[in-house]
Amino acid sequence: MTEKGLVIITGGGRGIGCAIAKTLAHDGYTVAITYTKSPDVAERVVREIAESGGRAKAYQANVTQPAQITALFKDAIDELGPLYGFVNNAGVTGERALIADQKPEDLQELIATNVTGSLIAAGEAVKHLSTKRGGKGGVIVNISSVAARLGGLPGLVAYAATKGAIETFTKGLANEVAREGVRVNAVAPGLTDTEMVTEETAEKIGEHVPMGRIGKPEEIADAVLYLLSDRASYITGTTLTVSGGR
Repeated sequence: MTEKGLVIITGGGRGIGCAIAKTLAHDGYTVAITYTKSPDVAERVVREIAESGGRAKAYQANVTQPAQITALFKDAIDELGPLYGFVNNAGVTGERALIADQKPEDLQELIATNVTGSLIAAGEAVKHLSTKRGGKGGVIVNISSVAARLGGLPGLVAYAATKGAIETFTKGLANEVAREGVRVNAVAPGLTDTEMVTEETAEKIGEHVPMGRIGKPEEIADAVLYLLSDRASYITGTTLTVSGGR
């Protein structure tokens, strides 16, 4: 298996992040994944990648803690090699409630993770990738959601708003670093079959998707893989929707 360089993935222990880590590792990338409270889950992913012939390591890092993000990049690069890419995957849905019923502290936590944390982590990636800052260039992929365009499921308007911010950030950062050898894009999944989605929700939402089903984590991961690859060398500032037509 040809090694293609290091990709750091925040929140890579479960769901879409896990699928991204396995897909990239299978394609020859070295991957570093993060966890906040579940080291056993993250280490299981690392073991599965190693058993398949890939190279991976898990790090504890919370995107709401800038010092932990700085340490993540330093440690991963020191231990696994030069950075090629970064996948901004860590995120939360927040409290499911109408905007009028949302508590300020819950909104602050949601924004701290999905927006502020994502901006800080991407900024740290730029420090290591930018040719202007001594890097060799590379790729950043932010994980958004079709909620950014559709407004979100009932009670998840605040979550949708954070993903809208991510898509604006993707375009702006892409413009900012395009001449520094860094491409920045986003993937916007539709509802995807993870442990966070009940069978009832999957069936209900699937009825309204033109393709008649919700997505698989591996389908989202394939889109990330494409955007990281040289096949997407002239693509930046773009959000790729993977939603079965929704």
